[in-house]
Amino acid sequence: MRESGKARRGASQRAPLSRERVIRTAMAVADEKGTAALSMRAVAKQLGVEAMSLYHHVAGREDLLDGMVDAVFGEIDLPPRDADWKGAMRHRAASARAVLRRHPWAVALLDSRAQPGPATLRHHDAVLGALRAGGFSVPMAAHAVSLIDSYLYGFVIQESSLPFSGAAELEEVGDAILREMPADAYPHLAELVTEHALKPGYDYAEEFTFGLTLILDALHPDEGP
Repeated sequence: MRESGKARRGASQRAPLSRERVIRTAMAVADEKGTAALSMRAVAKQLGVEAMSLYHHVAGREDLLDGMVDAVFGEIDLPPRDADWKGAMRHRAASARAVLRRHPWAVALLDSRAQPGPATLRHHDAVLGALRAGGFSVPMAAHAVSLIDSYLYGFVIQESSLPFSGAAELEEVGDAILREMPADAYPHLAELVTEHALKPGYDYAEEFTFGLTLILDALHPDEGP
């Protein structure tokens, strides 16, 4: 078994480094430990190389973060060209939420880079293009993107902070809250837990769909210049 492990490590170390491999490894580190633990040394350790080897592919930590953000944008579906603007925004928002749930560290970084990469630029251009094709003026398209993304990012942050990730854990948390809560002291909270959150079939993801629908229904093309 030891020989097999050594062989695997040797193969991993012999595999040529590339910018993409370095960035993907950095994303894996951030997925597991967050960006606070992200360093050139940590990425190099994961790759089984010396930290100096990474500088042949990335200029430093900021360049690494640029590449990671661009890779995240590359994972998000572009708005479908054959859909109306609402369908396009809905599809793109759902895809972005799924990607950001895989990479929760990215929420704080998506709009922070002064040197956006090609996937980032392509993504934003496609989103604006879908809105413009739907009749939005340039200012209204900007307003729509800001509103949708503010809701999207905020929901992902809230969702990732919840003390449950599924129906079973939600039931445990809800039951614990009800047990610890003084009888009749917080009737509206008790009502929310028992009459809504703990109802069979409740899915917190539906809250995202509900809010997104309200936002999209409130936005209207203005056929501006």
